[in-house]
Amino acid sequence: MDIVILTALGVGGATLIGAILGFIFKDISHRFSDIVLSFAAGIMLAASVLGLILPSLEYGGKFGILVTVIGIFAGALSLNVIDKLVLHLHKMVGSDIESHPNSSGLSKVLLFVTAIAIHNLPEGIAAGVGFGSGDTSQALLIAGGIALQNIPEGMVIIGPMLASGVSPKRTFIAAALTGVVEVIGTFIGFFAVSVSQVILPFALAFAGGTMLYVISDEMIPETHAHGSERGATYALLVGFCVMLISDVLLG
Repeated sequence: MDIVILTALGVGGATLIGAILGFIFKDISHRFSDIVLSFAAGIMLAASVLGLILPSLEYGGKFGILVTVIGIFAGALSLNVIDKLVLHLHKMVGSDIESHPNSSGLSKVLLFVTAIAIHNLPEGIAAGVGFGSGDTSQALLIAGGIALQNIPEGMVIIGPMLASGVSPKRTFIAAALTGVVEVIGTFIGFFAVSVSQVILPFALAFAGGTMLYVISDEMIPETHAHGSERGATYALLVGFCVMLISDVLLG
């Protein structure tokens, strides 16, 4: 249990480290932002496939492929529904912030925190679910990958918040809250699979599906929207290969 607590704090704390770097380097260009986010997307992609979806197939037994496919789509559809129903800042491009159509009158900071929470909660769940398999090294690899990609993510969210008129203090608090959400998600994932190992294959695939949804629906479109598609593509490949190499060396 101690290692799960430390992992949860590490995963959430990585976002805070990224936010601090974001204050130091707050004038980040679109090109740099796209490249670091693509690198993060590559890490998430590898973590979801290698650490969640493939293990789901292994633990699923006779009906492993069916459970895994259902779990992937269940995870993606869950985020899709949340994305439609929960008020949040839907997109951030530099200082231009597109809000949810029903978000008038709500605090910009609250909407921002909600948006990142939708993104970070499944990442935390994925980190926690990994420990349910009993393979601590694989679980730490997943959590390490998520923490690694949280740093560049934390960096690039600061500039748009400041540019939209949010005070530095409230921006920092908002960033800290998004890290707390990831800590909560880690415990949710861990306790869910601890209660019943029967749901482990589905839970692994579900977590993988939520991460695939975020990558495809949010991260890749955002990083390909400002003319840096080629650099973003190679950055994603680098991130994927970093996790692939780590999996081989630590596996």
